[in-house]
Amino acid sequence: MDDPTALFTRLRPRLFGVAYRMLGSSHEAEDVVQDVWLRWHGANQQDIENAEAWLVATTTRRAIDGLRLARRTREHYVGMWLPEPLLTEDTGTPEYMLETASDLSVAFLNVLERLAPDARAAFLLHDVFDQDYDVVARTLDKTEAACRQIVHRARLQLRQERPRYNVPQDVHQKLMRRFAEAIANGDFRTMKTLMAESAVLIGDGGGIVTSFPKPMVGGARIAQLLYAPHLRRKDQLRMVPSMINGRLGLLRYFDDVLESAMAFDTNGEQIVQILVQRNPHKLQGLNQPTLIQ
Repeated sequence: MDDPTALFTRLRPRLFGVAYRMLGSSHEAEDVVQDVWLRWHGANQQDIENAEAWLVATTTRRAIDGLRLARRTREHYVGMWLPEPLLTEDTGTPEYMLETASDLSVAFLNVLERLAPDARAAFLLHDVFDQDYDVVARTLDKTEAACRQIVHRARLQLRQERPRYNVPQDVHQKLMRRFAEAIANGDFRTMKTLMAESAVLIGDGGGIVTSFPKPMVGGARIAQLLYAPHLRRKDQLRMVPSMINGRLGLLRYFDDVLESAMAFDTNGEQIVQILVQRNPHKLQGLNQPTLIQ
């Protein structure tokens, strides 16, 4: 076995990726990874046959416990809850970036909230992290047959909750840069054109800052909402295109203070969904890219 500390450090982005996709929270995922490190440090490593499998399984079990606890806390959340966004680096091949963006996007993580903790873990382990069903079964302490059923039902539920658009990275980026330019120039007509008629905006203020209590529907209404600051606070407004959870999104600043992070779901031609994170506590980590697998 490699040096235990070096091995853990090498696998840490993967472990964080498992915990973050499970919890939708960067700081909660960090807590899980730290706890796994302590358990790894205290384990009898001579008895561990496959270190990576042990670490991934331990991270998954700890994340399941964390998600169950978080669910009880989120029941009392003020307004609509959205995952905590991450800044990610634009690296890798176009195929890798498309795959990563697909299972890391804020929109996808938001849909994963519909799954029960065990179902979320089974789906992620098998469909995202390519673990065989025997590994999933050992991790969740269930039979392989039960895990196959859990993953099958999770796929059906996710498919019903949200259609997924496999939009190439360059196509998405071109559309987003046009939208960012339109906002910066106060070009309402282009903003409206780039919004799908049935587009949806979901905002998370956490009860700390003003946000909508339910989703806003309608591309024209959303365009008007995003255009309004250009009329009132044009000189204070700054929009910065940034990689948010593997996809190009926008960071909105007023007087150089980060006010919100916007993640976008597109069909390749128009914006179909905007997820706006305004909760200041969830914006604190957006100061440097996160290494995640």
